[in-house]
Amino acid sequence: MKKADIGMIGLAVMGENLVMNMESKGFTVAAFDIDQKRVFDFQNGRAKHKNILCAYTLKEFIQSIEKPRKVMMMIRAGAPVDSVIDQLIPLLDQGDVIIDGGNSNYPDTIKRTQLVEDHQMLFVGSGVSGGEEGALHGPSLMPGGSPKAWPLIQPIFEAIAAEASDGIKCAAWIGENGAGHFVKMVHNGIEYGDIQLITEAYHLMKELLGLSADEMALIFKDWNQGDLDSYLIQITSEILAVKDKDGSPLVNKILDTAGQKGTGKWTATTSLDEGIPLTLITEAVYARFISSMKEERVHASSVFPKTIKPFQGDRKAFIEDIRKALYAAKIISYAQGYNLMNAAAKTYQWNLNYSGIAMIWRGGCIIRSRFLDKIMAAYQKNPKLENMLLDSYFETTIKGLIESWRKVIATAVMNGIPTPAMSSALNYFDGYTTHSLPANLLQAQRDYFGAHTYERTDKPRGEFFHTNWTGRGGDTSSTTYNG
Repeated sequence: MKKADIGMIGLAVMGENLVMNMESKGFTVAAFDIDQKRVFDFQNGRAKHKNILCAYTLKEFIQSIEKPRKVMMMIRAGAPVDSVIDQLIPLLDQGDVIIDGGNSNYPDTIKRTQLVEDHQMLFVGSGVSGGEEGALHGPSLMPGGSPKAWPLIQPIFEAIAAEASDGIKCAAWIGENGAGHFVKMVHNGIEYGDIQLITEAYHLMKELLGLSADEMALIFKDWNQGDLDSYLIQITSEILAVKDKDGSPLVNKILDTAGQKGTGKWTATTSLDEGIPLTLITEAVYARFISSMKEERVHASSVFPKTIKPFQGDRKAFIEDIRKALYAAKIISYAQGYNLMNAAAKTYQWNLNYSGIAMIWRGGCIIRSRFLDKIMAAYQKNPKLENMLLDSYFETTIKGLIESWRKVIATAVMNGIPTPAMSSALNYFDGYTTHSLPANLLQAQRDYFGAHTYERTDKPRGEFFHTNWTGRGGDTSSTTYNG
């Protein structure tokens, strides 16, 4: 009997759909799940009459795969992944490949790569984006780990991946050990930011302009024809147009409490570790936390009632201002995400291809958009670009958006409408583009109470000074360091 080209452990929706995708591209796939009923249902359902070999034991599963074996896991991140790896290692041979396609945290992937390589096997931690539809029809794939594994899995990954509009496959090797899962984490953080920005635009149009769901559906549909053309803008338009059974907009009946699975929080935490101001994505995470405080918010809204004044200006012009503010803040979000990847690449000695990352995000994944072509072009032109804002396209674009951006934030503030992501993006931009910040006073305060020293504008960088500010302290200073 023909052996499988690759095996899949985990037959929940993502794993099952990836199996179907692989089989449809001409590969024979072995399938296993710890839940035997799930295996049975799959074998007698979607897998019937397909080149899919269903197994009821891990040993039987491993024996059904051609050497060097390629075993992919689509299971819950954390301890379950470690448990399966521990069970696989005794059953596999040197040169076999273990692939973790779940949303694992990149430090775990770094450790697992070392563990598996210590057993003379190869490990891949791969980001898989696109949800269940992407898994079935073509996801964006971000593999990293043992470099020798890529030639073995590349034909399968490229065959099942989504295609961008120019026909380029949305699968590429990212880098060593945890690089693939790191880039997927940043992708998910950017996704948090994109979603929050869209909801803020929706909130402004709904509360300030009093627009109906149908009117907003048409606006988002129109926006999807221009610079904001993206999967998330598209589905926002479609969501707003859906009616409940009574004919009213379904979105108006959905409770305003947001869930999350943790990858946005990981991105924010990592930015603190790397010292990168990831303000927009972090605010997007906090916005979800605030949304979950529903009962408290209801009570607080009665204690501090708001009155939103009827909008007096040109409504059509203000809708265009909102679109521009959304686009400007989106640019900031991606700039911050790329800065985080750049910092981590230095920390972990990854050779990340920033243009290539934008390239594979253009299809299959949740943040796919026309906008990514601009990022790809910017990093093709200058692979060592310090900040996306310094690219000529983004410089010119932001200059054309800034007036509307400020107008929208000012209007939101005056009416008590929260715009945490749009506002934090503007604050970042203003901070990043300010020649002299008040951190001189901050450093003086630190030196006053803790002798933490400071640098002087009239001396070379790297020379540190301490002042006995009160005349009562000594001249001994603290050690200088940045946490």
